Amino acid sequence: MRMSITRAIALLFAATVAGVIPMTANSETTSLDGTSWVLASLPGHDLGSTHPATLHFEGGNAGGSDGCNRYAMSYGVKGDKLEWTSTGISTQMACAPDVMERAQAFLDALRGSTSYRMKNGQLELLGDGGNVRATLDPQSRTLAGTSWRATGINNGKGAVASIALGSQVTVLFGTDGRVSGFAGCNNYNAGYEADESQLKFTQAASTRKMCASEDVMRQEQAFLEALETVSTMRFEGRRLDLRRADGALAIALIRDEEK
Repeated sequence: MRMSITRAIALLFAATVAGVIPMTANSETTSLDGTSWVLASLPGHDLGSTHPATLHFEGGNAGGSDGCNRYAMSYGVKGDKLEWTSTGISTQMACAPDVMERAQAFLDALRGSTSYRMKNGQLELLGDGGNVRATLDPQSRTLAGTSWRATGINNGKGAVASIALGSQVTVLFGTDGRVSGFAGCNNYNAGYEADESQLKFTQAASTRKMCASEDVMRQEQAFLEALETVSTMRFEGRRLDLRRADGALAIALIRDEEK
């Protein structure tokens, strides 16, 4: 027993030196790995009601949307200290001037943060002097009771097609394990099971109306078939990506604005 205790102390000391002791839920700083966040406040900037900036930490990589473009960078953590080990990359899409200004300010705040803390359930990114550079809320992962619109559907031919002009595809997750909505010209419903990042749908049943357009008819068929291929989900701000087991995007959704 004595040797066992001595060995345990030695291992604990080694872990402390390496900076890899796991944090508990009550620690002042908790692990960032595997967490997702949505920008809640950015000093000196009005966030508006659309284009939320997001941040996801996974295995030494951080990324998300700056509110205009996708970005990615790498990071390291020691205690509550943050070190950005690359300046990162991003897409180069143009957005409205105010959106681009806010996006750049968010990236500047992110790259300029040198430590972090959890406060009242929020993530605060801090600068060298301990000033708060950005505050983020935890990403909601709730499906039950939420309503979404499709923005892209896998057509089954290796591509994700945008929604046909003038049409709409909706997804409403009930609190009873059922999903329903409008597939383009017919109503549908199915069962669903969600667990962490896993999501499965049962075969959908739908009404039998003829579509006014062949494009909408093909889109509706592709949507109902894509539902059955969904294996995982990923929340990001108001966006929800439903993916197949091979990682390919099945359906891209955007959350309806709450009334």
